[in-house]
Amino acid sequence: MSDRRRILIVDDEKDIRDLVCYNLERAGFEVDSLARGDGVMARIREVRPDLIVLDLMLPGLDGREICRFLREDPETAAIPVVMLTAKGEEEDIVRGLDLGADDYVTKPFSPKVLISRIRAVLRRAPEALSREGEILRVRGFTIDPGRYEVHVNGIRVELTLTEFKILHLLVKRPGWVYSRYQIVDAVRGEDYPVTDRSVDVQIVGLRKKLGDAGREIETVRGVGYRLKASHD
Repeated sequence: MSDRRRILIVDDEKDIRDLVCYNLERAGFEVDSLARGDGVMARIREVRPDLIVLDLMLPGLDGREICRFLREDPETAAIPVVMLTAKGEEEDIVRGLDLGADDYVTKPFSPKVLISRIRAVLRRAPEALSREGEILRVRGFTIDPGRYEVHVNGIRVELTLTEFKILHLLVKRPGWVYSRYQIVDAVRGEDYPVTDRSVDVQIVGLRKKLGDAGREIETVRGVGYRLKASHD
């Protein structure tokens, strides 16, 4: 079955590019590739990829900068990004997610697993746009998923993409308790390699940025987190 989605591969290792391109083409995708980071934004506007497989360490412009530029530009902000990199430490993964990556695959990798991850991200992308585009207004929080903007009592709060998605998840159902695994699954998809501790770190950072409103996020001992159901 052909996907006919266009994937842009950005990796400076020719062997990796060839391997990924070959397997994606066999799986029915249309594929384009680049070896450097400094031509990525122009190529994206030219070919309009449905998803980008992005290495972190690139000549010209590294993957972190590219991901940041993508998320800051309204024309490219919704394009899914799967990072494919040798940097596999937990801190590297969390940093990549904070920059807006939709998934993170470490080298060495299985082409079958990479393709499965790509398909999962592509499945989630349109669902998220259609189901979660409504602006939420709950007890001082105003969350605009289309613009990735959060206001607390009328004041804009700058969040990373991961923090935004966690807050959006909690605010949608005040009082509902989400386990750490449920948070990871909802924000990044099933089987994502982020640990419980990473979720705790994200919550700490989110509470700090929200100031007094951060107290609305409660820790449920032994379970996970929730947005308070009321101000009782």
